[in-house]
Amino acid sequence: MTRIALFQSTTGIDPAANARSLAGAVEQAAAGGAEMLFTPEMSGLLDRDSARAAKMLSPQDRDRVLAAAREAAAQHRIWLHVGSLAVLLDDGKVANRGFVIDREGQVRATYDKLHLFDVDLPTGESWRESNIYSAGSGVTLVNGTPVGKLGLTICYDLRFPGLFARLAESDADVIAVPAAFTVPTGRAHWHVLLRARAIEAGLFVVAAAQVGHHEDGRNTFGHSLVVDPWGEIQLDMSEGNGVGFADIDLKRISEVRSRIPALNHRRPIPDAVTL
Repeated sequence: MTRIALFQSTTGIDPAANARSLAGAVEQAAAGGAEMLFTPEMSGLLDRDSARAAKMLSPQDRDRVLAAAREAAAQHRIWLHVGSLAVLLDDGKVANRGFVIDREGQVRATYDKLHLFDVDLPTGESWRESNIYSAGSGVTLVNGTPVGKLGLTICYDLRFPGLFARLAESDADVIAVPAAFTVPTGRAHWHVLLRARAIEAGLFVVAAAQVGHHEDGRNTFGHSLVVDPWGEIQLDMSEGNGVGFADIDLKRISEVRSRIPALNHRRPIPDAVTL
């Protein structure tokens, strides 16, 4: 068994305050016996006022939240998946970038969100991530973590099963899905999509999420989840803030795949024929 922790937060518009919250979560996770902590998308800054947010952005090597996360991981000897931070790029755009940090405080891997969320919602909300963010271009897995081979995704990536299939075919044991889901889409799709991705891939899905009413006016769904390869929910943090724990057994992957060996039965899909 491997004990993991998830941080469910209501990230605000002040990176310094968010860094303190993140460091506190690392301490709490380590004290609870977790070998690895998972945090939500945009753990360092959540602000839809682009002009105000721009003043807080910095390149990766000067990001204060990343520095605090690395220091806390090393101090408490725990692995950390920072779901994502907004990182300033050389071209003036921003990467929505996740980080895997080892217990020495070293960044072992990064992943830039592949799929960007551009939509007009029936509620009147409009989101245009592509106006600010630069999409990633690669698929990332990390060897040697406490949860085995870890596949990385971010939020809207959840709606693209091909990415999860590629990670599963690359022998991922766990796929992380840090998120900041809106309340309407969360109620409709969060649980069912996460369970479906875990079942399809035959592995664990760990989804740390933002929750509640944020300083920038948005509301996020919460319900950070850990889902096993059979689609059973091992942890649902509902709508509260804080750190939750789950014990996962990676042997469960082979048990489930021996019952439904769908990964072994996959065949190349031919082009569709219109008749």
